[in-house]
Amino acid sequence: MSFLKELNPVQQEGVKAANGPVMIIAGAGSGKTRVLTYRIAYLIQCGVPPYQILALTFTNKAANEMKSRIVNLVGEEARQLWMGTFHSMFARILRREAEALEYTKSFTIYDDDDSFNVVKKSMERLGVSAQQYNARAIQSRISGSKNQLIYPQEYARLARDVFDEKTGIVYEEYQKNLRRSNAMDFDDLLMKPIELFHNEPDILKKYQERFKFILVDEFQDTNKAQYEVTKLLGSAHRNMCVVGDDAQSIYSFRGADIRNILDFAKDYPDCQTFRLEQNYRSTKNILGAADRLIRYNADRLQKNLWTDNTEGDPITVVECTDDQDEGYQIVQAIQAESHKNKFDLKDYVVVYRTNAQSRSLEDSLRRSSIPYVIVGGVRFYERKEIKDSLAYLRILVNTNDEESILRVINFPGRGIGETTVERLRTFAAEQGISLYDALALVERIQDIADRTKKSVRQFRSLVEKYRLLMPQMSLTELSRSLIDELGVLKMFKEEGTPESMNRWENVQELLSAISGFCDEREDPSLDSFLEEVALVSDIDTWEGSRNAVTLMTLHSSKGLEFRVVFIAGLEEGLLPFYSNTIERTDLEEERRLFYVGITRAQKKLYITHTKLRYRFGEVSYPSVSRFLTEIGTDNVERVTNELHRRTSAAASNGVRSNQRNGDRRAKRPLPAQSIDVLPDYESESQDTFEFQRGSMVVHETFGKGRVIEVTGNGESRKAAVQFEGYGVKRLILKFAKLRPA
Repeated sequence: MSFLKELNPVQQEGVKAANGPVMIIAGAGSGKTRVLTYRIAYLIQCGVPPYQILALTFTNKAANEMKSRIVNLVGEEARQLWMGTFHSMFARILRREAEALEYTKSFTIYDDDDSFNVVKKSMERLGVSAQQYNARAIQSRISGSKNQLIYPQEYARLARDVFDEKTGIVYEEYQKNLRRSNAMDFDDLLMKPIELFHNEPDILKKYQERFKFILVDEFQDTNKAQYEVTKLLGSAHRNMCVVGDDAQSIYSFRGADIRNILDFAKDYPDCQTFRLEQNYRSTKNILGAADRLIRYNADRLQKNLWTDNTEGDPITVVECTDDQDEGYQIVQAIQAESHKNKFDLKDYVVVYRTNAQSRSLEDSLRRSSIPYVIVGGVRFYERKEIKDSLAYLRILVNTNDEESILRVINFPGRGIGETTVERLRTFAAEQGISLYDALALVERIQDIADRTKKSVRQFRSLVEKYRLLMPQMSLTELSRSLIDELGVLKMFKEEGTPESMNRWENVQELLSAISGFCDEREDPSLDSFLEEVALVSDIDTWEGSRNAVTLMTLHSSKGLEFRVVFIAGLEEGLLPFYSNTIERTDLEEERRLFYVGITRAQKKLYITHTKLRYRFGEVSYPSVSRFLTEIGTDNVERVTNELHRRTSAAASNGVRSNQRNGDRRAKRPLPAQSIDVLPDYESESQDTFEFQRGSMVVHETFGKGRVIEVTGNGESRKAAVQFEGYGVKRLILKFAKLRPA
């Protein structure tokens, strides 16, 4: 137990309180991970078998790091721990108990895109118009209902309007389609275990006896389903330990309910509560600003953070002219800090509220030749060529996976068009068989050309060939052989474009990932690889080892720390994020999000805001965020910088001219090491793509949408676009940066 000496007195108490319900309120930077890790090690040292401990985290990265530390503390036996994300741990249980739910152990886990496609197909089958009812909005409501444990029948009963009624029937059809495909979506991985435990008391009892100690990390981010499933498992022995910080609850859009942590003591009146209030991460100035901010929230647990660290530098708030100037000032500050403190580039992070903000920041970093990495772009496993390759592998383990079959039945091209596919699907529905089984009976389907029937047979034969080879070949050999026979690498290489070569490299990287997976596992299987891939997150793939500036959203930054943090865009409507008005609960979550950003900083914090910003294709003149008032003025310096010279449309219109002659009350202007003449990206002409009514387009903030109206001419040309999940937005095409979907 010598490792306990590394903990402060309160941390030790939290670790040693082994039995009964325990809540550890862990302030930012207070050693939460260490306490959770040492508590598990302590239980094992006290004689608890590791396999009787279930530890639930919110990222695989955190789970792997903690398990590695525990192994170092108590030895190899700790590898028997059940430790991982909610989704990965309960997917593991569902694999074992799938038959009780009338699934097979090889069920497929559908990601967001897969489930969206199933929603659209369900709407088509039911005749629900995608023009009248937004498929993305329906998908969102279905997901939200699952998080609240509302089943299709109950949803239909609670319907309040026509949209709810349509969502209810789509929800029911959607679940039927998932069941036919032997597939579950992410939400099912939490909803199905609850269904299993309620319907099969013996199975529940088995896992209650298996997991006598349950620990939940980041408890403030749990939703109703997560709360209920852990409550069910822990009800027998009640050795439930939850660790979290109400001030960092920022995922209500995913269904997280802050009441879970606020009311834990009410649900468990005999719980022991420990408050970790000593911050080991940040300077006094940074911690003071965070504390002053969060006190404006009414819904919070009482704690008083303090630190023995130095006062540190003051927080620097920089007023910028526009988003281009914002990127420029951040680059200047990075260069100045590096010169002054000799920090590495990986010591810097720039965080922002929306992904759309990264564009101007990237421009500035590129111009200054500063390497950077973005967390939260297009995920590796969501790239088309990767999803296509994985779809073949998914079919090998689950031939009922209709979504994967539809994805690759004509990839690479083999002359099987949409009409043929629809006839195959219709035949399968009429015969009451799976689409895969229908492929074997293609000869019985009329109105399909003989040449096309041959292609269908060849596709199915290819799948059957590798299904038979699965027991005979290693996963590495199987995947490489399949990819080689498909000819996708050859196809990308022969195309020879930069884009195709990038796809070629990505498929090669997938094969390398499979090899690495096999090297790391004692008994690697295709099922387990596909499950791991399905549950990977942005942060899981970010290593932070590359010497480059990191760019990420505030949501992605949670749990991380950097020497120097820049929080960009402290403006009303952006942070806090809202359109017209904002409810108190939403405002408090936005405040918690800013709090998370502040408390990522160890040594220095910069905050930027602009007087002018391009949003949604239009110029806006935002007000300074109310949060900047709330952090107070103690040890906060506010800097107004003279705009560096450059050409831009807004400047030529006189928008920025006043800034050059205006208020120069800067306490300490950031050093300008160079003066650039920057191109005016906002006034670049739209791509040659002709926007017409009905065109499908993509916007960097709103995502995919359909053009429903185009008006005006030349530079004043506008488009009304119906976005999935955001409704109709009217955009100036000159500024909107729309691209064809």
